[in-house]
Amino acid sequence: MQEATGVQPPTAANGVVPTWAPPPAAPPTITVLHSRAEAEAYVASVCFKHGPPRLAGVELEWLVYPAAAPWKPPDAATLAAALGPHTPSTLHPCSPAIPLPNGSVVTVEPGGQVELASPPLAGLSALDRTVKADVAELHRRLAAHGLHIEPRASDPIRPPTRILDLPRYRAMERAFDRIGPHGRSGMCSTAAVQVCLDAGEAAEIAHRWDTLHALGPVLLAAFANSPLLHGRRTGWKSSRMACWLAADPGRTAPPPPRTGDPATAWAERVLQTPLLCVRRSTGSWEVPDRVTFADWIGGALSTRPTTADLDYHVSTLFPPVRPRGHLEVRYVDGQPGRHWMLPIAMLVALLSDPVVTDKALELSEPAQGRWTSAARHGLDDRVLAGAAVGVFELACTALRALGGPPEYLAELEDVTERRVRRGRCPADEAVPGETGVDREPAPAGPPFALRDGPAGPQRLPDHPDEPDSPEGARW
Repeated sequence: MQEATGVQPPTAANGVVPTWAPPPAAPPTITVLHSRAEAEAYVASVCFKHGPPRLAGVELEWLVYPAAAPWKPPDAATLAAALGPHTPSTLHPCSPAIPLPNGSVVTVEPGGQVELASPPLAGLSALDRTVKADVAELHRRLAAHGLHIEPRASDPIRPPTRILDLPRYRAMERAFDRIGPHGRSGMCSTAAVQVCLDAGEAAEIAHRWDTLHALGPVLLAAFANSPLLHGRRTGWKSSRMACWLAADPGRTAPPPPRTGDPATAWAERVLQTPLLCVRRSTGSWEVPDRVTFADWIGGALSTRPTTADLDYHVSTLFPPVRPRGHLEVRYVDGQPGRHWMLPIAMLVALLSDPVVTDKALELSEPAQGRWTSAARHGLDDRVLAGAAVGVFELACTALRALGGPPEYLAELEDVTERRVRRGRCPADEAVPGETGVDREPAPAGPPFALRDGPAGPQRLPDHPDEPDSPEGARW
C-alpha cells in the first residue's frame, strides 16, 4: 500500500523527519452525560479557555485540480502520493501522517480540498516563517504530481464531488441534502482562510467575541473571492459563504449581536442543534432528523452520550466564529496567491490591544449583522464599504505599532489604497490562472463556458434584522 501511494515511513535517510512535533497529549477523560445542565457546563468550560491572548494560528484551505484534466476532481491516490508521509489517515489509513517540516498538519476535506493547519505560535513573525515554509513545501509536493491550486474560494467549473468515503461525510451529505443542495457545495467546493486566536482573559472574552462578529461582515465583504460556482456566475461575491449560510442555518448562522455571556449562549446553542451524525464502530453514522443533543441526553437514542460525543458534536457546527478553546474565525474566503497573510495580519493586529479592539468594534458597528449583503454584494454595499476603509486603516496603524513583518504591512497598505478605498474585493478582479478566464481546457475535455444563473442560493432564510442591499435598505 505504501509503495502504491507514495507514502513512506519517516526516516532520517529519506529526509522527511519533521523539525517540529507536537507534544504528546494527555488521554482525555470521558464522562457519561446525565443532564442538560451538566452538558452545558462542560461546553462552556472547554470551548472558552481563559488566559492571556498570546497565540495565533491559521488553517488554510485550497481547492486543487489536475492540470491535465481541470474539469475532474482530484484523484485520492494522486493526492496521497503528492502528500507522501504528510497524508492524513482519512485519505490513507496506513500513512504516518507526520506534520510538515515546520509543524503544520495536513488534512483533506471531503471534495479533495487540501488544508494546512499551523501550530499555535506567539507573534506574527514566527507564524509567518512557519506558514510560508510549510505552504511552499505543500504546494511543491502538489505541483510535482500535476495538481494545481485554484485561486478562487469556490470551484468555478466542477460539480460538487465527494472523494472521501467516510461515515462522517456520508452522514453530513445526507443531512445537508434534506435541506437543499448548498451543503454539498459548501463541503466539496469551497475553501477558506480560518484564523485562530486565543479567547483571552475571562473579563475580555465577551468583548473579543463581539468584536470578531462585528468585524465579520466587513472582512467577509472585503475578502470575498468566490463569484463563480459550478460553471456559473452566481451573482454573489462570496458564493462560499452563501452556500454555508444556506446549508443548515441552525448549524451555520451567526449568533444574534451582543449575546451577553458567549459561553452560556454557545452552550445553549450546541445542545439545541440537531445531531449531524453519531459515531459508531460499525454501520451508518446517520441519525433521525432533528434529534438534538439535548434530546439524546433525554433518551432519544439507545445509547447515552459522553463528553467525547459532545466534543464531536461541536465539530459539526460551522458558524462564522466557532469556539474550540480558542476562537476559530471562519468567515474569510480563501485568497489568491499569498494574500492569505492579510486577514491573519488584520485580525491579530486588531485584537492585539484592548484600545485597538474597542476602536475596531466602534468602526464595525454600523455594518453589524450585514452578513447576507456582505456575501452577495461585497463592498458594493455602501455601509460595508465605509466601515471597511476605517477598519483597514486601523489595521495598518495597529500592525505598524505591533512590529509585524514589513511585507505584511506593505501589502495591507497597498490593498487598502488600491482596492478597499475603491470599494472592490477580490471577486471584482481577474485572478491569474483563473479557470474559465485565461486557462484553456485540454482539447479532449468538456467545454468550460461560464453561464449566468442560479448555481448558488437565490435567497437565504429571511432574518428580520438582516439587511441585503448595496443601498443599505432592509428587507
